[in-house]
Amino acid sequence: MDIQTKKFAVLIDADNSSIHAISSILEEVAKYGIASVKRVYGDWSSETLKSWRDVLLPHAITPVQQFAYTKGKDATDMILIIDAMDLLYAGALDGFCIVSSDSDFTPLASRVRENGLIVYGFGRKTTPEPFKQACDKFISIENLITDMDLKQEDEELTNNPPKKILISDKILENKKNLNLKENIDISESVDRATLNLIYKAVKDNADDSGWANLSMVGKYISAVKPDFDSRNYGRAKLSGLIKTLNLFETKVEMSQMYLKKMKKQS
Repeated sequence: MDIQTKKFAVLIDADNSSIHAISSILEEVAKYGIASVKRVYGDWSSETLKSWRDVLLPHAITPVQQFAYTKGKDATDMILIIDAMDLLYAGALDGFCIVSSDSDFTPLASRVRENGLIVYGFGRKTTPEPFKQACDKFISIENLITDMDLKQEDEELTNNPPKKILISDKILENKKNLNLKENIDISESVDRATLNLIYKAVKDNADDSGWANLSMVGKYISAVKPDFDSRNYGRAKLSGLIKTLNLFETKVEMSQMYLKKMKKQS
């Protein structure tokens, strides 16, 4: 099936998602297929979700009401999961896009993948690792939203700041405030574990001459590390990141890019 014809259900956890990211998330989903189902879950009688009403109609997103029956219990998660199971067994979809920074959806992502469907996760970089790993691919919303929305997103996180600033976050901050992306040494910003993964991906997919197809390398990396995204390092595509690292030789044949480990100069 052609990738453009794949049908996805976009399920949004309003309690653990940002209203400012919805437009960009739907644009990202469009790269993979059609958002044939778009639902957002929350207690719409709550004042905290009042601002969401402005994005529902323009994007044709169906709000699903769920009252919090017991204080401290997240009933929204339960109804989202129940809906997902109904959609899964209906058999009309090719995958799910789960929009949340909550690790409670880890079992749901795993269950959907067990049935052979694709799962894309969308959330903040601080999303717990189990949920990221349960998805086929996890996309950080910080890589999608605009500079203006980033400022609004920062205001939302003022009372719940991340415990530490990652190097990739520093790159994003420079891009947002200082416009110094081109002056950053990308090779120093990529952590050793990710570099080793790139090396291994090239080695395991290389031919007898040491050349590996970039597309195969990308698929290998995404399979091992679902939250890998070249945008975390200030580059729109993997090819751009590879060239900036200055650690690999590259060539293009029949519109396909190939790379191999650069030989050490004596």
